[in-house]
Amino acid sequence: MAKKSTFDIRLEQYMDELKWLYMEIYDDQNAFDYFINMLKRNYKERKATLREVDKRRESNPDIHHSNKMMGMMMYTENFGGDLQGVRARLGYLKECGIKYMHLMPLLDSPADRERSDGGYAVSDFRKIRPDLGTMKDLEDLAGSCHRRGIRICLDFVMNHTSEDHEWARAARQGDPEAMARYFFYDNWDIPSWYDQTMPQVFPETAPGNFTYLHDCGKIVMTSFYPFQWDLNYANPMVFNDMTDNMLYLANRGVDIIRLDAVPYIWKELGTNCRNRPQVHTLTRMMNIACRIVCPSVLLLGEVVMEPKEVVPYFGTEDKPECDMLYNVTTMCTIWHTLATRDTRLLKHQLEITEGLPSNCMFQNYLRCHDDIGWGLDYGYLGWFGIRESTHKKYLNDWFTGKWPFSPSRGETYNDSEMLQDARLCGTAASLCGIESAVYEQNEEGIERGIDADVMLHALMLTLRGIPVFYSGDEIGMLNDYSYHEDPSKWADSRNLHRGKFRWDLAEERHDSSTLTGKVFGRISQLARIRKYNDIFHSDARTHVFDTGDDRVLGIEREYNGKKMIALFNFSENECRINVETADWLDMIEPQREFVPGTGRRSELLLEPYGFRWFIAKKRDLKTPKKAVKR
Repeated sequence: MAKKSTFDIRLEQYMDELKWLYMEIYDDQNAFDYFINMLKRNYKERKATLREVDKRRESNPDIHHSNKMMGMMMYTENFGGDLQGVRARLGYLKECGIKYMHLMPLLDSPADRERSDGGYAVSDFRKIRPDLGTMKDLEDLAGSCHRRGIRICLDFVMNHTSEDHEWARAARQGDPEAMARYFFYDNWDIPSWYDQTMPQVFPETAPGNFTYLHDCGKIVMTSFYPFQWDLNYANPMVFNDMTDNMLYLANRGVDIIRLDAVPYIWKELGTNCRNRPQVHTLTRMMNIACRIVCPSVLLLGEVVMEPKEVVPYFGTEDKPECDMLYNVTTMCTIWHTLATRDTRLLKHQLEITEGLPSNCMFQNYLRCHDDIGWGLDYGYLGWFGIRESTHKKYLNDWFTGKWPFSPSRGETYNDSEMLQDARLCGTAASLCGIESAVYEQNEEGIERGIDADVMLHALMLTLRGIPVFYSGDEIGMLNDYSYHEDPSKWADSRNLHRGKFRWDLAEERHDSSTLTGKVFGRISQLARIRKYNDIFHSDARTHVFDTGDDRVLGIEREYNGKKMIALFNFSENECRINVETADWLDMIEPQREFVPGTGRRSELLLEPYGFRWFIAKKRDLKTPKKAVKR
């Protein structure tokens, strides 16, 4: 009997479930056979070097849970100019302790920026934007990253294509097979029925869910922007070919696939077309496809939804869907807490997320390429007399500097008078007050802003999951207002925090007398402490505790017989906290004693925006040579 191939062994493991899921949605044997052959073809095309990476992941499937795993997201053009430029800068990422690099959209999209949506209107899933390089450049970069222990993440825009995609161009010419890949209609009857229950994604900047095409006299679904045509996943060939495109990127060396806007991919008349059961089925099948073809590849889901809709995208421990999810609600709750100096909502949020099973891996972040949407738990806030519309206005006023004495500087995005809603843009440093203090030449204000910025990053590093920095935050980059002078950018205020990386400032990162040096020195030291202490492992048991002061958040971690507590002061005032502990050692300044005896309560002074990491003194502690000045 011939020995079974690795592909056949993996396929056999998942075949029954895969076929059941596929036929449940499509009930098309020919399409399923095509899908299996597509998987086999991609497996055969996978390079030997990538198969070695797969073997390592199969032997250690939870390697991404390690406390050494830290990420950074960036725009290729802003960080290195192009892919070769990014490759030349890998030494900087290694210095920062980065093990996971998320490159923002770089697949081919319309040259007209207004029709590219920042790269999220993809015209070719197998071609790199010419100004950024080629697929060969991407493969070379991936190879260099793998040799340095760095994983690469790319966005996979699966809800829609650009109207310039070959499928869309053929559909516009009347090709029935191409038209069946989208939602085409001859009149407004069905679109009108959809609109009765289907919310608009961008009611101010891109109102409506459908666009009339004058050249062909048809109506097409465009729930995001008129130049982005929604794909019809009820058509099995759409799912087959999009999964094929995803695996093509994996075979170029991409380690993490970010599934963009995944909750939107299944449209069903009479529903809100969000989070439908079929979405979970399709996501599970994509996960299985990776386990068969490229088991080292992880799926990162972008699920910007209310908390109860987010967790199901993890699937279950034995039937996972996404390997990681963005911790969106915690991110915006952190900024809410900074503006209110009240940790109760954040504590309530963390009691849920930190208590999830170990397979529920969040990507924790403070800022990203996108805006901050105030998707808070207003049901909980309602118990304190807080109304959604007025609270959103307060938060936006605070972070745009309109509120009296607010040091923050940001701008709103998608400000809707109709919905009484707006989102927020700005870099972490500017939102923490560093920008306004620099402008006013207020040295005390600068130090206060740095303290707030570093405290928030310390919290991000403390949470269970993978911390991911937004490129530039580690050196305290401020808002870039130059976009106001660029006609191709000025309509999108998110460009405020999408400026080019300031390599001139980065040159100052080791000079502790500079603003850049102060931010970089403190954050990088914290990152190194996390890297060398497995108490920060993502499988640690983590929970919040009551500090006795609503301005101060307390987190406790336990792992492998070790225990630590972390305290974070979200106030601009000093706070005194009584904590009952055993002997504790300050992880940042080990020479500083906290509690001299056991079983005692100790009063601890937390400076404005101060924080502390303490570990049980009897345990081993690995710490960098230099202490972090707070």
